[in-house]
Amino acid sequence: MSALSPHELSASDLDSAAALAEIGKIAVTDLSAWARAIDEGTYPATLLHRFADAGAFRLHLGEGHRLGSAIEGMSRISEVCTSTGFMAWCQNTLVWYLINSENAAAKAKYLAAAATGHVLGGTALSNPMKSFFGIETLKLKGTRVDGGYKVKGILPWVSNLGPDHFFGAIFAVDGAEPVMALIDCADPAVTLKPCEPFLSMDGTGTYGVQVRDLFVPDDMVLAHEAMAFVKKMRAGFILLQAGMAIGLMRDAVAMMREVEGPLGHVNRFLETQPDALAETLAGIEAEVNALAETPYDTSPEYWRRVVAARLLAGEKSVEAAHNAMLHCGARGYVRAHRCQRRLREAYFVAIVTPATKQLRLMLDQMPA
Repeated sequence: MSALSPHELSASDLDSAAALAEIGKIAVTDLSAWARAIDEGTYPATLLHRFADAGAFRLHLGEGHRLGSAIEGMSRISEVCTSTGFMAWCQNTLVWYLINSENAAAKAKYLAAAATGHVLGGTALSNPMKSFFGIETLKLKGTRVDGGYKVKGILPWVSNLGPDHFFGAIFAVDGAEPVMALIDCADPAVTLKPCEPFLSMDGTGTYGVQVRDLFVPDDMVLAHEAMAFVKKMRAGFILLQAGMAIGLMRDAVAMMREVEGPLGHVNRFLETQPDALAETLAGIEAEVNALAETPYDTSPEYWRRVVAARLLAGEKSVEAAHNAMLHCGARGYVRAHRCQRRLREAYFVAIVTPATKQLRLMLDQMPA
């Protein structure tokens, strides 16, 4: 576990520009060589630690917790491999939970470790984010006991996990508000079960999680009132996901331009051209960067912009990858070409919680 304290991390003089440059360098060299293996199911723990060493999971620890640099770091990773970009989002979100927790004991014990990659982990908020909008009920149930909670239940999908990883989870408590806490996968009361193979993202350490009478001590509780906690950190949770979309769209533009020489004479008849897609991407980046400056804005107008930006990013990711495939043609349709992988990854950006349909539901429920 890291020797750095949360205070030392927050006050550190991490050079964001240098960190981003190193993250990009690792992505275009080592990650590009691993991307196909990751797509086929290899969990890249070594690479995640390298990104951690470069500062990828502590770019949002500075004054005001502005998220722009963290999003850009994930964008550079996702430009090569969105599976790894998703794992970076899981890790950055785990750090975001700890940043926003008011439990000093949890922060002292886990924040530095998560931010430096000594502890890896995931988010487990897919089910709770759906439950808060009436789509599902909470799948984990907890009971207050002396010094903490006893928790049980099953979560169908939690990512960036392993036998020594942690994840943030929310569980219902009879007669009280739902509680959010960290769960340690090394505890014998926690069982990780492999999932059915996915269309993509098989290398993301995604498991079904079974929890049997797990004792969660108070020093692992992130918030005894989860609803208020989620409202505080929800904008950051969603905005950080934009890194996946931005990186994927950048590569879609790049693939379209790569074939302009041999195929431009016929590709010019396609409706979507790389310059137009690049313009759309620039608009998304500008909006996300502006929103990332004030992640604690509580105004309804700001929240609507966050949800709308995330919706647009997901929809345009699919559109970008689709058009990259049309531009690449048969050469992009073979298994060895990254174009077909990017298309599969783009669908994940559109369906990961909050998915396109949930984002539309959320917008529909907001005051006009």
